[in-house]
Amino acid sequence: MENSTNQNNSQKGKSFGERMKSAPRAKWVKFIVMTIFTIAFVIWTGYLGVLIIIPLFFDSYILKYIPWGFWKSSGNLAFRKVMEWADAIGFALVAVYVINTFFFQNYQIPSSSLEKSLLVGDFLFVSKMSYGTRSPMTPLSFPLAQHTLPILDCKSYLDKPQVKYQRFAGFGSIERGNIVVFNFPAGDTVALNQQAVDFYSLSKMNPRGSYGVHNDKAQYGEIVYRPVDRRENYVKRCMGLPGETIQVKDDEVYINGKKVADPENMQLNYYVQTDGTPISETVFSDLGISKDDYATLNQAGEQVPYYFDPMQEMQNANPLLARSMADDLKYKADSLHLTQLGFIAKGKNFGIVYTLPLTKKMVADLKAKPFVLKVFKQQERVEKRNITEDKQIDFPFYYPIAYSTGWTRDAYGPLWIPKKGATITFDKDVDYKVAAYERVIKNYEGNEFAYRDGKVYINGKQADSYTFKMDYYFMMGDNRHNSADSRSWGFVPEDHIVGQPLFVWLSLDKDKGWLNGKIRWNRIFTSAKKK
Repeated sequence: MENSTNQNNSQKGKSFGERMKSAPRAKWVKFIVMTIFTIAFVIWTGYLGVLIIIPLFFDSYILKYIPWGFWKSSGNLAFRKVMEWADAIGFALVAVYVINTFFFQNYQIPSSSLEKSLLVGDFLFVSKMSYGTRSPMTPLSFPLAQHTLPILDCKSYLDKPQVKYQRFAGFGSIERGNIVVFNFPAGDTVALNQQAVDFYSLSKMNPRGSYGVHNDKAQYGEIVYRPVDRRENYVKRCMGLPGETIQVKDDEVYINGKKVADPENMQLNYYVQTDGTPISETVFSDLGISKDDYATLNQAGEQVPYYFDPMQEMQNANPLLARSMADDLKYKADSLHLTQLGFIAKGKNFGIVYTLPLTKKMVADLKAKPFVLKVFKQQERVEKRNITEDKQIDFPFYYPIAYSTGWTRDAYGPLWIPKKGATITFDKDVDYKVAAYERVIKNYEGNEFAYRDGKVYINGKQADSYTFKMDYYFMMGDNRHNSADSRSWGFVPEDHIVGQPLFVWLSLDKDKGWLNGKIRWNRIFTSAKKK
């Protein structure tokens, strides 16, 4: 501090030329380095206004006309200490903002949708330059806060100004199989009391649609719009690229009619029936199955093994079966139902049946256990439910939710993925095309959209076709039966892409204590770009 202050003092009264000559060589080196970095940044981003900081660097390092460190010579010790902290915090915030915005970002895996590839509790080092850094679209925001300030529980950003989407040059582009971090596409509108479900799904389930969601503050809370870069961050694997047609048949993904390889750790939900022997914690640990996958809480708040309840399964399949039936009839109905599902009975004993997400290797390992009677894949039941007297929906429903496709998680599509410059026509299958691409045209590409009497109107004019302005991607989780992904909420626009996770820099097991294996040391600094 004293050296900097002394240098300022030594420059007082000197002419411009004298200040230039007396500046130490080390200061010149620092100035040149910062200037080169600034010019390179301007060339990369096109932000010409950033050049204004070069004269400031020149004065700070060389000329010393502006008393940058005036507080360092103050005789008030308390004032100097406060300014020291303010200076350090200010520099740190600026540095964090620049790094977090343009270069790298931290991301924590919150759910099991990529389980076995990436685990809950993994902290990822995300490169924003891998696919090209996105310009800050909401530039006035608090560093490290996505959309809400902690404690204060308010917006971490100002709604204005909003900057037009732009992506700078990167090291590559998204390829099939890449794990990608992106902003949640359907998170443009959020009900604050029910943020786990996107607004469009809430509107579909409400008998009064979006009007009912907007006007029920007690249930849904405030309905807020979030700019693109202030929406929740998601991470999934890209399985479909712009211009491709994706389809899922019998658990396998097909692109343009050709089967593509599954991710190494892709898993599906299975029933595992034992002879009554519980599967031990050790077995689950060896298989890499977390407690969230097979455990629940009882009424006392204690964690207990989650096992299959035959009667509950029967009632879920047909709630009318168990009404006003004698116990023996209930059992007979239950036995018949379980047999039809594929379970094995030993007398009146069906043993214990677990429902677990398993990879192909895990299935083979469990089948080899002597107490395991049967392992087979769960089949999804898509039921029609009345939400009003005249409105029925498929539940669970899949994108496009406004059109009855009959698709399921294992039998989905074919669905064409929009590509920049590609054109769709509204000459046939108009109902389907509106359901599949209205959100793209209206919400993502900023057009007015209306569909009346079988005709499409874009920006107030009847449209026979539409040409897409951006590329879009189809994202899926490796934990296929437990993943909310593009099958649920549709395409990911290119302006929502945040970056590519490079490696796991920390991994914490929430089921274990700090002295009992909480840190997964074997995962630290492992690749997050797994196929």
